[in-house]
Amino acid sequence: MSKAPNLVSLTPGKRVLFLTKDLDLIRRQLYEGLDLKMQDLKVSDLLDDINTDVMTPAWVCFDHDPGEIAKNAYAGLMHNGIRVFNQNALINGNFEIIVSGQRKGTGSSRETAAQCERWAGIKIVIAASFAPIHERNNINLGQLMGNHEMLERLQNGEGIPLSEFTSRYDPVTKLIIEKGGLFPFASKLKNEDIVLPPLDTPKRPMTMAEKIIARNLVGQKPNQCVKPNDPVISQVQGGYSHEFTTAQVHTFLSQEYGENYVLPNPDKFAVFEDHLLYASHNPKFVPHMDKVQTLRDLQIKFQKHTGVRDYSAVDGVSPGICHQVAREEFIEIGDFIQATDSHTCMGGASNALTYGVGATEYASLIYSGFTFVKVPESIRFELKGKLNKGCTAKDVILHILADHARKELTLNRSMEFGGEGLLSLSVDERATLCNMATECSARTGICEPDEALYDWMYNALNLDLDIMRQKSVYPDKGAHYDGGVHVIELSKIEPMVAHPGDPNKGIPSDPTNGINISKLGDVEINIAYGGSCTAGKEDDISYYAMVCAAAEKSGLNIKNGVDFYLQYGSRQVKELAIKMGWHDLFERVGVKLIDPGCGACIGAGPGVSITPDQVTVSAINRNFQGRSGPGKLYLASPLTVATSAFFGKITSFNPSLFK
Repeated sequence: MSKAPNLVSLTPGKRVLFLTKDLDLIRRQLYEGLDLKMQDLKVSDLLDDINTDVMTPAWVCFDHDPGEIAKNAYAGLMHNGIRVFNQNALINGNFEIIVSGQRKGTGSSRETAAQCERWAGIKIVIAASFAPIHERNNINLGQLMGNHEMLERLQNGEGIPLSEFTSRYDPVTKLIIEKGGLFPFASKLKNEDIVLPPLDTPKRPMTMAEKIIARNLVGQKPNQCVKPNDPVISQVQGGYSHEFTTAQVHTFLSQEYGENYVLPNPDKFAVFEDHLLYASHNPKFVPHMDKVQTLRDLQIKFQKHTGVRDYSAVDGVSPGICHQVAREEFIEIGDFIQATDSHTCMGGASNALTYGVGATEYASLIYSGFTFVKVPESIRFELKGKLNKGCTAKDVILHILADHARKELTLNRSMEFGGEGLLSLSVDERATLCNMATECSARTGICEPDEALYDWMYNALNLDLDIMRQKSVYPDKGAHYDGGVHVIELSKIEPMVAHPGDPNKGIPSDPTNGINISKLGDVEINIAYGGSCTAGKEDDISYYAMVCAAAEKSGLNIKNGVDFYLQYGSRQVKELAIKMGWHDLFERVGVKLIDPGCGACIGAGPGVSITPDQVTVSAINRNFQGRSGPGKLYLASPLTVATSAFFGKITSFNPSLFK
């Protein structure tokens, strides 16, 4: 990573790539030498919501070498089923700047998305706004990010001071960018070549996220308060990685600190084998299984080298999806947890501050014992009333996605959930809300604690009630919410789906494409899938069981031509299903059951579509084009997924349907 220049300009002979909604224009830039100018375009002409699955689909991530990853940059951007970016297209195009519209880098926390641009020669990334984890990954790699007005100036031959690229950031982030990335910065900080100024934030009411960060501050005076955008160094209570990301963590640590590097607190961290156990079920992944095995082998090597906790598969069966098992086994109330996956925010249901980071940031924090945090702004959701029958927390978060997230009210903010309506939701349902905070492009989600949470935590982790109460956090009266306070009347929520859009016309497949099922019309399905970290929890399985029991009692069968898959979120969830008789029920009605793991949610297991004409209704969290196969995918609640399986079309649950 090289130090950023003090004056930034477009290198003579280098080009600018515009990611336009007109995909043919992208082709012409890549293969015909077409050069565009920002002054001739509008921001609305550019692609919005470019997600990390488009930039580096799962199979591209099977390479852990960034140079190899760059060869298949943007392999997931498709037009009429054909790749827009052929292999090496971004590298061979001689581009130095890449340009898009709103919310660049939504979706997964995979740092490979930022790496594919950097190692293809991109030095400046232009967008109207960035998803928070992707933005941080760019910062940690030393990439410069700017806006469209700055691009016009660069294309007109102007040199722009580095300070204009860093002016919107806090002092710590500025230093990281100026030094060329996180590792050079951390090295200088450790050698005391850099000294961070003390915080001067006065005593103030704080949100839940602010309170947890404040209690973990390093190098500050006792009881120091924080405010949004404060740059701080903070301790974390733990973290984890999985076989998709651990190889890079190990490689980066070995390159930066030598082959004999040692972690100071390995017992606080863990590795999981959960993402790629069933990858061979996807025909697209079969040619890459040697690379998948390399990722597994490198994770085993990392675990043995460092002594972190081991959640490897035993006899081909995983203990469960990392986020679910982390809730069940080691995330405690009031913890600060970081892990290499965007759905780490699911742990917020436990009244903890949890969110995903890239491989570089994770490698740095587990080696140093601390992390660099820009205190996030917050947005509060005050829940009132109770949900109607047929609705779940998935419908609540789909509503928030279609409304608040689409308006960017949640962007890079901590989504705080509270109010008397929260008490009506189980702890698992609260986990659904927090889990999909990342789809809202938020930093994280966090729920207020209550007696139900204490009971759940006691049963899961056998924690002392007094200690839980002591560690728990509530927002202070008068806490400030930059995103506002929004009342959600649960009784007004209707069953929803997020539709798959029309990527060929520049309308992305995105979780924000919400629509009430009552307004959807008839959508026939081929696949119904229940599972993932979002919808493979105990309560989710009970929802599937409720529908299956009603169908069995009324003599209904799964509709001909529909495959109904259920995948457990953890060993503990499966054991409960067996104990309650649900497992046998599922088998009797013809559900195809899958052992714990991520599976179809990342396109790596049974339940993925195989052809473009297949339609899936799924309880997972993302409907990005190609993520779970080439077909069209509608996001829905567990109740809707199970009901739809028996009727052959997207149908919301109503007990009267089964009489």
